[in-house]
Amino acid sequence: MPPRKRRSFTAEYQVEAAHRVIACGRAIAEVARELGLDDGLLSNWVKAERRRIAAAEVHGEKSLDAAERAELLRLRRQVSELEKDNAFLSKASAYFGAMQKNRPGSI
Repeated sequence: MPPRKRRSFTAEYQVEAAHRVIACGRAIAEVARELGLDDGLLSNWVKAERRRIAAAEVHGEKSLDAAERAELLRLRRQVSELEKDNAFLSKASAYFGAMQKNRPGSI
């Protein structure tokens, strides 16, 4: 039997999963089952997020509410897409610029 491939999760996913437990007051086991995660893994994420929230409050910062968190994730995805578009356009521009220089009759 081949070994199972280890799954990796983005930081945003971990935070959102932890907030399903923290914000709603639901049981870790329930949310873990819903997301198909191990209870211990989700528990670690919840502990880390609670420490981050506590540290932010100590420094006078307030944590983001659900709407702000959702908007932040949407904007991060949008920035990522725009960076990919810019990289593509930069490469396309370089390619067509090189083709223009190699055309007969061009200066």
